[in-house]
Amino acid sequence: MPSEYASPAMDGLRAVLEAAADAVETGQAAVLALVVETEGSTYVGVGAMALFGAPAGQVGWLSGGCLEPEIERRAGEIARTSDIGWMEIDTRDDEDLLSGSALGCRGRLRIALLPLLAMPGFETMVRAWLRDGTALDFDLNRSGTFVAAAGVAACTWPLVSSAPDWPNAQADRWGVRLQPPPTVIVFGAGPETPTLLPLLRGMGWITTLAERRSRWLPYGSAADRQIETMPAQALPLALRADAALVMHHNFELDREALSALADSAIPFIGLLGPVRRREDLFRLLTPAQRAALSARLRSPIGLKLGGSGPQAIALSIAAQLQAHRHGEASR
Repeated sequence: MPSEYASPAMDGLRAVLEAAADAVETGQAAVLALVVETEGSTYVGVGAMALFGAPAGQVGWLSGGCLEPEIERRAGEIARTSDIGWMEIDTRDDEDLLSGSALGCRGRLRIALLPLLAMPGFETMVRAWLRDGTALDFDLNRSGTFVAAAGVAACTWPLVSSAPDWPNAQADRWGVRLQPPPTVIVFGAGPETPTLLPLLRGMGWITTLAERRSRWLPYGSAADRQIETMPAQALPLALRADAALVMHHNFELDREALSALADSAIPFIGLLGPVRRREDLFRLLTPAQRAALSARLRSPIGLKLGGSGPQAIALSIAAQLQAHRHGEASR
């Protein structure tokens, strides 16, 4: 195995890998483009991925759009083969920059193109990564052997390869480790959830909606999973969550959710509504519950981005979760 693994940021990779798994399951001639080396200023880093040839078209980006046509052309050449493709795209030439023909970035990407038709079982690794909270490891060498492992399961594909003609290659073997996707449980659907849930999913979050009120269930249809039950009964099903959002627009249901969350170890808890409402809710909790919640509670949830209405609120909540996930300062 590689001595070091690249650990790319998760944003967007969930959508790419889900589309790749769907392509394998349906027998589509799709190609997964994996960045294995970079140099200089590039749009993405090592471990970035994009899918070409999926039924819905391209999924994911390796540039601002300037490099994708050439990658797509090359991917089309190998999509129905067992051959791994190697590409080097270098945009560091000063002559191109001065002549006005440069693409804007000053860097080099080295990319492996993986033909998914030749990789049965790849979807199993992706589904395990999404389902089991385990890391997903990729191991690729110049000979074309590609290994994917999720937990104790692994698949190996000996793809046909002509070693890439790359001068000063940084390695003969490359490893990528994708940490488990972050998970969030949303207590209560409402006007914000039709915007919020797709935003969070697009940024890689696994979403669970806990909602017992049938009227509001359609507002949470974009969640990965719905639990039609009271907050206290839903919590044991989401104990691995990285974040919880309490947003019933109902005082008693919010109180019950906070009471249940006080006994959890979920590190980020967001409460929708003004400070006065939080204070009223806290008066009905025990001193021990208030102490257990205080350090983890973000209330009112959401960054101050401006605007009003459910869409603006959803954007502010997603922005705060994004900042928390990447260790950026937020209130």
